[in-house]
Amino acid sequence: MKNIVLFASGSGTNAENIALFFRNIPNMEVSYIFSNRSNAGVLNRAKKLNIRTFVFDRKMLFESDEVLNQLSEISPDLIVLAGFLWLIPEKLIKAFPNRIVNIHPALLPHYGGKGMFGDRVHQAVIDNGEKESGITIHYVNEKYDDGNIIFQGKCPVEAQDTPETLAAKVHELEYEHYPRIIKQLLENQ
Repeated sequence: MKNIVLFASGSGTNAENIALFFRNIPNMEVSYIFSNRSNAGVLNRAKKLNIRTFVFDRKMLFESDEVLNQLSEISPDLIVLAGFLWLIPEKLIKAFPNRIVNIHPALLPHYGGKGMFGDRVHQAVIDNGEKESGITIHYVNEKYDDGNIIFQGKCPVEAQDTPETLAAKVHELEYEHYPRIIKQLLENQ
């Protein structure tokens, strides 16, 4: 059984989409959802989907080995960031080399880095007059949005787009492609 652990900080729509996708895939499952916020909506989604959760704080992730120990016990084949906003510490990257992936709501290497998330990204894309945007699925390294690119999906940016309408287009790409790419990565391990 291929084992996926999701990391999420927010409402969890991407995490839920991934978990539902893998319900229908034999020999692959989302076994856990980790969150750095005890009030995150993703925890309610996990409960409805009967997926175990682990909630941690900054100290547990960066100053102790609690998160690392929990992950080592679970032994995930892939750690998937789905709306997780903290930098992953080097000790996790070393413990799970090329087994941590993230999705970014723009075409990296543009519009990435610290502080570039959500509507900030979409506003920057619009402000700079870009003709297209999209998603980038990439491996995680010790810098924000800097790891090797696995996949990019594109959508047009129209003159009338707002950060909200562009976000909706990007979310569609995320829902369509992220689970599929995760499955391919697991199949190729």
